[in-house]
Amino acid sequence: MTWDILNILAVSAFAFSGAIVALNERYDIFGTFILGIATPFAGGIIRNIALDVPVIHVWEQGYLFYVALITIAIVYFFPKTWVMAWDRWNIYPDAVGLSAFALQGASFAVQHDFPLGGIIFAAILTGVGGGVTRDVLAQRRPMVLHQEIYAVWAMVTGVVIGLGWVDLYNPFHTYSIFLLVILSRVLSYHLGWHLRFRDLYRI
Repeated sequence: MTWDILNILAVSAFAFSGAIVALNERYDIFGTFILGIATPFAGGIIRNIALDVPVIHVWEQGYLFYVALITIAIVYFFPKTWVMAWDRWNIYPDAVGLSAFALQGASFAVQHDFPLGGIIFAAILTGVGGGVTRDVLAQRRPMVLHQEIYAVWAMVTGVVIGLGWVDLYNPFHTYSIFLLVILSRVLSYHLGWHLRFRDLYRI
C-alpha cells in the first residue's frame, strides 16, 4: 500500500509538471500528452537501460498510466486561469515526484541486489531522469544540471537507503524519508541554495 500511494503521487506530480512545461512552450494537445507521459516514466526506462535490467516491466504500468493520462487531461482542458494558478505551485508536485521516484529507484536497486553505487545511481536516474527528458523534449537546458540543488536530494536518498539507515519495509521510515526529501527540495528552492559552479567568463 505504501508504494502504491507513493507511485500514484509521483506519477501524478511528474505528469502535471510535464504537461505544464508543454503548455508553457505552446505544445499542441499531442505534444502535451507525450511530454506529460514521458516525464513520469522516462526515468525508470533510463535507469533500467543503464543498469542492464529488462525494460519491459516499465511498460506494464497498469493504472499508473491512466493516472498520468487523467492528470494531463485535467491540466490541458481545465480553464487557463486555473492552470496558470497551479503553475505557480509547480515546485511542490515536482518535489513530490522527485522524492517518490528517488525512493522507488533506490528500492528497485535494493531488490535487485545492487551495491551502494548502483543504489545511488538508480535513485538519481529515477528521480531526475524524467525531468531531464522533459527539459530536453521541451528544448530547454536541463534544470538539474545548472541550477538549484535538485539531483543532490535524489543522491542523498540513495546513500541513506544504500547504507541501510532506512528500512523500506517500515512505512514510518519510508514516509519519513519521503517527506524529508520533499522538505529539503522545497527549502533549497525557496532559500536559493545552489551548488558552486565555475564561471570561465569572470576573472
